[in-house]
Amino acid sequence: MRVFIVEDEFAAQANLRRMLTKQFEDIEVAGVTDSVKGAVAWLRQNQTDIIFMDVELSDGTCFDIFKQVEVTAKVIITTAFDSYALRAFRINSVDYLLKPIDIRQLTEAIERCRKAETSTDNSGLMQIATGQPTGRPQYKQRYIVRLGDRILIIKIEDVAYFLSKEKTVYLVTKENRQYIVDQSLDMIESILDPAVFFRVTRACIANINAISGVMRHFSGRLKLQLDPALEDDLFVSRVRTNDFMRWLNQ
Repeated sequence: MRVFIVEDEFAAQANLRRMLTKQFEDIEVAGVTDSVKGAVAWLRQNQTDIIFMDVELSDGTCFDIFKQVEVTAKVIITTAFDSYALRAFRINSVDYLLKPIDIRQLTEAIERCRKAETSTDNSGLMQIATGQPTGRPQYKQRYIVRLGDRILIIKIEDVAYFLSKEKTVYLVTKENRQYIVDQSLDMIESILDPAVFFRVTRACIANINAISGVMRHFSGRLKLQLDPALEDDLFVSRVRTNDFMRWLNQ
């Protein structure tokens, strides 16, 4: 099996290449690049069975590759973060590995590629890359966060709200545990189920189950009580009040 590696971190690139050549006798690393430009040029001239592809590259993202060249190989995304894009990839029968790559998960991913059908449908990737609809919406189901050397999985139903403070976004659980999230609130809002989460302010996205009280303030705005409680008062702006009330009544 021929493998093509698209990775802009030299250490990660070398580590993956070493793992593949050491663990799998029938795998040949046919090419390596660190950029969108390099990947497009290589794929136009070569054939491969599997592509290991990081999301963020030296000159863009992996989405840009699918805009410029047809990809028929199996694609395995390698990244340090779980995200909406990765969920969409998996739905479209494309696997992903979280860095640092575990040899057991790498082996499982390779085996899934071996067992997969010969004809690969990457239409979902093309739709994501070009912004075309991919059918039924798929919302975020879990977050993977790092706590020191530990990797934690937070189910979305255990999230009370997302809060932006001093240019840092925090995921706050129902048990009032806080974890830093490497995404903007705009991105988070776009991947959450709108029936469950609402952008109550520019700095807060709340789970409906975390709203313990709604009061009409003398200013005409709505004052919310969240559980766990916030240090500062939380108000829904006047322009969002009608949308908020419709959301509550769904």
